[in-house]
Amino acid sequence: MDYTGRIPAQLEKSRHAKYFKRILHVMPSQMAPYDSNRMMFAYFAISGLDMLNSLDMIDDNDRLAAIEWIYRLQIKNAGIRSGFMASTMLPDNTPDYQCGYLPMAYTGLATLLVLGDDLSRVDKKSLLEGIKACQSDDGCFIAMITGSESDMRFIYCACCVSSMLDDWSGIDKVKAVDYIIKSISYDGAMGQGPGLESHGGSTFCAVASLYLMNELDNALSNDQLDKLKRWCLMRQSDGFQGRPGKPSDTCYSFWIGATLNILGVANLTDPNENREFVLSTQDSRIGGFAKFYDTCSDPLHTYLGLCGLSLLGEPGLQSMNAALNISDRAYNHLKEIHKKWKLE
Repeated sequence: MDYTGRIPAQLEKSRHAKYFKRILHVMPSQMAPYDSNRMMFAYFAISGLDMLNSLDMIDDNDRLAAIEWIYRLQIKNAGIRSGFMASTMLPDNTPDYQCGYLPMAYTGLATLLVLGDDLSRVDKKSLLEGIKACQSDDGCFIAMITGSESDMRFIYCACCVSSMLDDWSGIDKVKAVDYIIKSISYDGAMGQGPGLESHGGSTFCAVASLYLMNELDNALSNDQLDKLKRWCLMRQSDGFQGRPGKPSDTCYSFWIGATLNILGVANLTDPNENREFVLSTQDSRIGGFAKFYDTCSDPLHTYLGLCGLSLLGEPGLQSMNAALNISDRAYNHLKEIHKKWKLE
């Protein structure tokens, strides 16, 4: 929104690209508590530039530096501690804290693909061993072997990593699918776990995970699919809300929009209302998107807002793979890597 309160008619591409470029070099002081999520912010910024068709704003030196930084986060040959750790700031003599963190493995691999890396330096065997160790008996995953929350987010991260590596040996699919099915609420959508409230984010993670495991149509009956589609479609007012009774929020234009895309019913939404809402959260002075109208922009809502617009076919944006949350350009690069691996 500009200072007069008018809703911008057009996507402020150049401002959003500059916003992401700034994030790659300097972060505001209020983001200091999120240092351990630095990889995630790099993913938002770099994949965001990709969505904007502005990757050329990252020169070759910065691109190579980013790739090297991501690989420095990789923990290899460490058994169940293997993976991608959250920060390079950990001392070398603290092995108990140097362990893989599932969201960093997902965002790390995704960012490498966007940057054009061939994943040749990824220790696939060790990474899959680390993922396998994070799966609980109930089929869900914890984020790291030292202990964390256990919910649908980490099933999704594990499925994305397995899909990118083209190797599902680190996941017990039967248990994972069973956990997802048990997490279906009375209204047809999914919560973070069994008996929990349906939520747009956890529903995306569940549906995308089933899709990546090639189990979506096998795991859910037609009645379950219909109920799920209805719940997602009912989340639109202008933009999309994450739960009934909540206001529209920019990020759910992706979480719900991508779920509807995977389910094949995105055409039943009102794209103009959704687009108008997302653009109303746009900061046309410094760039970025906010959660709501007239609030501060942040990296997560900026990236997911652009992804939501991409799913609507916004001119000038890259098309995207909804399940993996990367551009089709990056996904096509991944498919070429998979072809090469099959020939080795």
